[in-house]
Amino acid sequence: MGANVLKVSGLKVAYGGIKAVKGIDLEVNEGELVTLIGANGAGKTTTLKAITGTLPPCKVEGTVSYMGASLKGTQSFHLVEKKLAMVPEGRGVFTRMTITENLMMGAYTMSDKAAIAADIEKWFSIFPRLKERAAQLAGTLSGGEQQMLAMARALMCHPHLLLLDEPSMGLSPIMVEKIFEVIRDVHRQGITILLVEQNAKLALQAANRGYVMESGAVTMTGNADDMLHDPRVKAAYLGE
Repeated sequence: MGANVLKVSGLKVAYGGIKAVKGIDLEVNEGELVTLIGANGAGKTTTLKAITGTLPPCKVEGTVSYMGASLKGTQSFHLVEKKLAMVPEGRGVFTRMTITENLMMGAYTMSDKAAIAADIEKWFSIFPRLKERAAQLAGTLSGGEQQMLAMARALMCHPHLLLLDEPSMGLSPIMVEKIFEVIRDVHRQGITILLVEQNAKLALQAANRGYVMESGAVTMTGNADDMLHDPRVKAAYLGE
């Protein structure tokens, strides 16, 4: 794996007296797919929002470095210019725009129309279901289709790092399998990914490395395959 893309050191997030994240360290290297797993309420989404500067008012301590530079003070809408993209929990597609218009919004930092059109075709080849519905309003899509669209839209900016927040949430088992196929496919294309996910088994099967988060703290980290066979992870997250 290559150089360090994301490095989180001593991250703490507190809402009043409630400590949501308690001094965690985390890093993602170029070309890796790293997953952050844990139960609902463990602090996973809060961690992603702290990285992207999209938290509501709260106390945040620690450092977040991306491509060797601090993200402190960087407004979230500038992250796309830095090739850092996030697919938020709940997808967040533009419901009253078509699929094609949503994808064009993902390329708003680019000006080369021919390149944008080529990128749209590229992601349509990865997400053929979206191509079939290119002129359809995003709000009329199923949850799984919206998840595909949110991922394709994020990929339109050619991210160095893609953050995925609970991409399988609320989807049928068949669609969950499809989404993870796509995640593995995107990773094979050389895109570095940090995946936050409750489905620990699928996440660890797809990842190179993993972190386990419990009650705002990282309690375990290591090679994803080793963690998949760790008795503690099996008992707590894999139902074995």
